[in-house]
Amino acid sequence: MTVTERGPETGAAREAGEGEAAEDFGARRGFGLLLVVMASLGLVASFMITVDKFELLADPGFVPACTLNPVLSCTDVMRSEQASVFGFPNPLIGLIGFSVVLAIGAGLLAGARHRTWYWLGLNLGTLAGAVFCMWLMTQALYDIGALCLWCVLVWMVTVFLFWHTTLHNLRHGVLPAPRALVAAALEFPLVVPVTWCLVVVTLIGTRFWSYWQTLL
Repeated sequence: MTVTERGPETGAAREAGEGEAAEDFGARRGFGLLLVVMASLGLVASFMITVDKFELLADPGFVPACTLNPVLSCTDVMRSEQASVFGFPNPLIGLIGFSVVLAIGAGLLAGARHRTWYWLGLNLGTLAGAVFCMWLMTQALYDIGALCLWCVLVWMVTVFLFWHTTLHNLRHGVLPAPRALVAAALEFPLVVPVTWCLVVVTLIGTRFWSYWQTLL
């Protein structure tokens, strides 16, 4: 039985006796497929935002197709300071980051194996992405006062990428955690990301509730 076939009971101690497998292992096909699908969605969203951003820079009167009303207004989001935190459009980060994740996912589907530091790097990268997206969410809700639907898609995708990368690392003992916690996390893999996304949706609903009421 290979490392990629074992369940939550594997753990770092069990893998340590297999020499190379303890430091060099791949992933289940489902995880690789998830990386490919989520990264593809993130790439599409990032590409669309990038195109609209450059259109807006070239023509201040341009109205992106995702600007639907005063709340769902990509125009307001793209014109904000938060849309270029590091001095260039944020979606460029997404184009690079999701491309990397897509390549990793495709490699895993082809049977690639990576060292522990590689998996930790992926975990840190997805964590940084999730934190950045949640910060952008708070800015959109409570400072800009508008939403970009493509951005919301990126938030959701990043949450799933981070959590399932964490699950993968818990499964293989890359991240130390109590065995009971690891077993529970692997038994119910969708609880955290779905709850997380529902919290985001709830915050969006309550923040703009007065506007939603006018649509009823």
